Amino acid sequence: MNRHLRFEELRSTAGYGEAAETLAEQYESVTFAEVHREVLHLFPTRPSRVLDIGAGSGRDAAALAAQGHQVVAAEPTAELRALGERLHADQDLEWVDDALPDLAKLREEGRRFDLILLTAVWMHQDEQQRAAAMPAMVSLLDTGGRVILSLRHGPVPIGRRMFPVSAAETIALARTHGLDLIHLAERVDPHGRQDISWTYLALQR
Repeated sequence: MNRHLRFEELRSTAGYGEAAETLAEQYESVTFAEVHREVLHLFPTRPSRVLDIGAGSGRDAAALAAQGHQVVAAEPTAELRALGERLHADQDLEWVDDALPDLAKLREEGRRFDLILLTAVWMHQDEQQRAAAMPAMVSLLDTGGRVILSLRHGPVPIGRRMFPVSAAETIALARTHGLDLIHLAERVDPHGRQDISWTYLALQR
């Protein structure tokens, strides 16, 4: 990639393919339960249809599949998909090459989910993309379904494309598309990075 490429022109997945193995090791170094401790009580307890957008190494998707859920892991970075398929070959996961803001493949198939999970994903979309991504995502959510997402706050790693996103903006955008806030929590970084913090939102249709 051209080192002089403007930040706004970077792909939302910029830097992830090249660093896939390192990133997968980082993702897998913490458990699903630790990462999502603030919202664990909001995940479905009965077998449900789950979409993990930006599934990365498949840590979360695999954990949810192990709980008996039917999980689709959507990951646009081929290198991460391949690693995830290998690392979690023991779980019945459906891997797809699809991504925000359009989620074109899943929408074309008319899929519906009870839960949509976005872990460290939303900040990769700029304001215009977020405006398009929210209704696309809601169109995949069944009535009564939930969206659980995390917002990353802190410096952007070199070579990555991230944007500052507030909880207030995200909640307002969600409400315009029929989602109500049911939970908000803030926490320190589960990897121990002092300059990174997170906000967790749970939204319901």
